[in-house]
Amino acid sequence: FSGADLADGSCAHPTIPGRVSPLLPANHVTMTKGTGLVHTAPAHGMEDYSVASHHQLPTDCLVDESGYFTEAAGPELKNKNVLEEGNEAVIKMLQAAGSLLKEEKYVHSYPYDWRTKNPIIIRASKQWFVNTADVKAAAQDVLKKVKVIPTSAVNRMLEMLERRTFWCISRQRCWGVP
Repeated sequence: FSGADLADGSCAHPTIPGRVSPLLPANHVTMTKGTGLVHTAPAHGMEDYSVASHHQLPTDCLVDESGYFTEAAGPELKNKNVLEEGNEAVIKMLQAAGSLLKEEKYVHSYPYDWRTKNPIIIRASKQWFVNTADVKAAAQDVLKKVKVIPTSAVNRMLEMLERRTFWCISRQRCWGVP
């Protein structure tokens, strides 16, 4: 059967009793990249976030800033590093639930930090997202009053802001150029 046959279905969470997850179509999931069916982790990737936003799913993040499972992940996983003992704990939980179909070692192509040479976990951080026309218009009005060099860059920035669906006010990066 095709993945379309599963659209609008649901499945039980393999380790959290009573939790039901919807089966949703996503353009980034293809048969050439695996089975065509994957889990969605809205707090851990742009494609997953887009699917979750479209279907109004929560973007719970069960991993803290240091790469450890939070209390929300459950007592079996709390304070375990996701790439180390946390991974082993999840495998044991799946085995205990009778939900593990196959286990094999796989070298994942995580992005690596150039300084520490350690894998980087992509995760959501707390942000302020805005999706209102009033705030967007106010921001564009204020931008028009900012002295920008070269002046041609203002129009480019205004056009970019107009196309944005969501805005993120972030203190995680330096803005501007030297």
